[in-house]
Amino acid sequence: MDSEFRLQNYLKRIGFLGPIEANLETLKALQTSHLAAIPFEALDPFLRRPVQLDPASVQAKLVDGNRGGYCFEQNLLFKAALEAIGFEVTGLAGRVRWMSPPDSPLGPKTHMLLKVELPEGAFLADAGFGACLLDAPLQFKTDIEQNSALGTYRLTQSGELFALAAKRQGGWRTMYVFDMQPQIQSDYELGNWFTSTNPNLPLTSRLIAERIADGQRYRLVDRLFSTEARDGEVIAERRLQNAGELNEVLRTTFAITPPAPPEEIFERTGG
Repeated sequence: MDSEFRLQNYLKRIGFLGPIEANLETLKALQTSHLAAIPFEALDPFLRRPVQLDPASVQAKLVDGNRGGYCFEQNLLFKAALEAIGFEVTGLAGRVRWMSPPDSPLGPKTHMLLKVELPEGAFLADAGFGACLLDAPLQFKTDIEQNSALGTYRLTQSGELFALAAKRQGGWRTMYVFDMQPQIQSDYELGNWFTSTNPNLPLTSRLIAERIADGQRYRLVDRLFSTEARDGEVIAERRLQNAGELNEVLRTTFAITPPAPPEEIFERTGG
């Protein structure tokens, strides 16, 4: 995406006014600003609309179009911004484990994440894991608890496979597992097609949106809208009663313009 990437448009979109330097402070600040301005949302898969990963489409939707996106869109955009600033970034792919029993077989690579090299060492950066958005980059160090404003995370390693887990109210929960094999655009195109079209996967069957802003995590799953504090503690929760309430939440809390009439979206959530 580098040759076609419009950095200043991106920085304006996320409201970033800090120094533009390829260092850890900037990486942290960019990830915070990105998550607050461009929420995770998978309305296109949910509405059976195609998700395009070419540079023009990603920028038109997430930067110019007052929309959010899901992992491939989010992290391709974030990667392009980091590279335009001068960061050394490698795109990786993960196998989602959030809803999987611990002893279940590994699934396909349906998640994108980033490894960023800094003088302090390697960091894991991820702006698009919509079940539990990672609110800060993490050191590539295993078997230690790493704290952010809204979460506690831990990387572990077994052979060549790494696992990222988040502490929740009921204990540790694995987000995804991954190896260090660099991915290319065609790898993401395949994962994107599978994830956004398979009728048995969550993004095509459930309305899912998430945003981190103002020190809180906002989450929408179908008609259930919740606000979380640190480590997934639910501090407010309500069920949306009609399309008007859904439209209000999407436009205000998630700061996006729905791509279809709210009545159509609400009806698809099914209660």
